[in-house]
Amino acid sequence: MVTDGRGDEARRRTFSSRRQKSPLSDTTRIYVAQGLRASAYGFGAVVLSTSLSDRGLAKWQVGLVLGAILAGTAFMSLLVGRLGDRLGRRRCYAGLFVLLAVSGVVFAFARTPWMLVVAALTGSLSTEVIESGPFTTLEQAMLSSDARGATRTRRFGRYNAVAAISGSLGALAASAVQTLHPSAQHDLSSRYFLVFVPVSIAGSLVAMSLSDRAEAEPHAGPTARLRSSRGVVRRLSGLFALDSFAGGLTVSVFVGVWLHARFHATTGAIGLLFFFLGLFQAVSFLVAPELARRFGLLATMVFTHLPSNVLVIAVAFAPNLSSAVALLVARAFLSQMDVPTRQAYVMTMVSPIERVPAAAYTNTARYVTRPFGPPCAAAMTQVALGLPFVVAGSIKIVYDLTLWVWFRHVPIPDETTH
Repeated sequence: MVTDGRGDEARRRTFSSRRQKSPLSDTTRIYVAQGLRASAYGFGAVVLSTSLSDRGLAKWQVGLVLGAILAGTAFMSLLVGRLGDRLGRRRCYAGLFVLLAVSGVVFAFARTPWMLVVAALTGSLSTEVIESGPFTTLEQAMLSSDARGATRTRRFGRYNAVAAISGSLGALAASAVQTLHPSAQHDLSSRYFLVFVPVSIAGSLVAMSLSDRAEAEPHAGPTARLRSSRGVVRRLSGLFALDSFAGGLTVSVFVGVWLHARFHATTGAIGLLFFFLGLFQAVSFLVAPELARRFGLLATMVFTHLPSNVLVIAVAFAPNLSSAVALLVARAFLSQMDVPTRQAYVMTMVSPIERVPAAAYTNTARYVTRPFGPPCAAAMTQVALGLPFVVAGSIKIVYDLTLWVWFRHVPIPDETTH
């Protein structure tokens, strides 16, 4: 059907006027929702680190549950990318929080591995506090709706800093619970996963309070797909898949499991470590946009990531808990600078109407390969307990170098815009 250009312009003006009526910016609301979810993920990562093995699950069953969490995020990311604009971003956003509450109840009371796997496959859980599949797909598109260049990068930096700080506080809360009630250490999963329920209710209310600004603009249509950016997104997706597989070998929960097995670290110690790791990550998220403004998005992504991968290899050879913690902290500060810059890079390289599918495909690529990481890591530990760190760091170095070679001459449309 052919439409009148003046009609399209009138609809855009109406849409723009509607989205300016919200007394509280949607960006702030998304930060709040992100903070609520990340606090639950930070808490859950610590609990999962010890509760899965304490339930009597074998190593392969632990790997299966963690892999199912990642597989669920992959599937739901793709589904949200296909249907998010059609069903409504706010509705999908709130629905994901409802699924998070359901998953919390299941993890609180389930005692068989298959029930945990089914809940994990909903895509609402995450082994990390920063990037969480379908949630991130929607949030990236909504945060990019009215921002350009350096403003967009700073917005993603703050967004991820909120997640890191909130996740750290969640981890600290789990550590405090174990410290105050040490006898509850083996019962954490059955009693404390229920914290997901109130967090999810609050998150869904925030999601539904977003203004029309959060939705796709009317002229974008309900089934926006990749067009001119298809080739770039495919190449980026392939590289992100490689990087994500390597990241899946050393997810936060695995690091906690490794510290527990290698140095007999307690839940309290792991929670305290995750707290400080989150603080250092938050600093890196805030520093990254300034580095990107000076050196460019791609250079910041690559040349902060490379040294962090050397550090992750070194973790495998740490002789004691103190040295392992020092290496993990240094790695946390450097390794996360590529997250806001990568998110901004993808959103910058595609047109506005392609942002949801672009976020969906690149996020899905990350989560399609990531589920294989934990089971592979579990298998590698049968050879050497620290082998996953060596393999992960080596693969990530290949990713960094390939990314630089492939994209260093590709112009970035609005990188200099503030």
